Amino acid sequence: MKNAVITDSNYLNNDPERSVLESAGFRVVLHNCKTAEELKEAGREADAVLVQFAQITEDVMKAWERCQIIVRYGIGYDNVDIRAAEKLGIQVCNVPDYCMDEVADHTCALILASLRKLLPFHESIRRGEWSVEGIARPMKSFANTTIGVVGFGRIGRNVCRRLAPFGFRIMVYDPYLKPGMESAFGAVRMESLEDLLRESDVVSLHLPLMPETRHLIDEQALRLMKPHAVLVNTSRGGLVDTAALARALRGKALGFAALDVFEEEPLPPDHPLRSCDNVLFTPHAAFYSDESLLRLQRQAAEEIVRWFRGEPPASPVNHPPNPRR
Repeated sequence: MKNAVITDSNYLNNDPERSVLESAGFRVVLHNCKTAEELKEAGREADAVLVQFAQITEDVMKAWERCQIIVRYGIGYDNVDIRAAEKLGIQVCNVPDYCMDEVADHTCALILASLRKLLPFHESIRRGEWSVEGIARPMKSFANTTIGVVGFGRIGRNVCRRLAPFGFRIMVYDPYLKPGMESAFGAVRMESLEDLLRESDVVSLHLPLMPETRHLIDEQALRLMKPHAVLVNTSRGGLVDTAALARALRGKALGFAALDVFEEEPLPPDHPLRSCDNVLFTPHAAFYSDESLLRLQRQAAEEIVRWFRGEPPASPVNHPPNPRR
């Protein structure tokens, strides 16, 4: 019998994975690993590993001598050392398409709420006020508002598709974008990130976190943005230098931010962003619907079953030259 190990998860239960894996003859073992030593021990007898937030380093993987495949719950996989896994012959996969609609919906909800200043209006009424102009200004009509979408993969495209009926001017920046693709979404292609930042009233991030994209939005980038602009991030927390963002928000160099993801999660109680009054938080919830969570758990387990049947993985993120199977 093969062993499938879940190193960590914060789901209410892991029944969807168990159903898929046990039906295929796997023994499923659930852990709640917090340290590298706990991870090493949890995976020593594992043939396959499911991981959510745990940091899977080369040192950890060296202890997993039987492990053939690691599947990361979700789209991002920056908590797994991909190059080390490839060197060790371990296949790594993610689950990239379980929540495309949910993230796009959540992004648009944050954009619309930010532009219409729903949170400031709500809080002003709670304070006993009844003010429109005092809270609203500046507030452009949607027809005179420019949305800048950074990264034009599936989620970025879905965001554009949802926003188009509102009449926004939409710009996109993605150095890997095929010529002309943006026109099908009613968007304008920008040749540089700097130009997009200067012209946008809203900047929405839809990029993977890699060494070259870490702190893409740093102090210098924030200085390029309009003083009333809104920054929206439902992608990866490390794309934004959150300390620099907090300074920009407190100094009113940036109008507003709407954030679903953070460099450190949960957001620390003493983080300077918490003291800003011009930011809207959600707790890494953009992926969520009852249906998407079930898809995520099942699809992650199905990738393991596929691998041990000798089939090619549906969503590989590396290509080991000498895989262990």
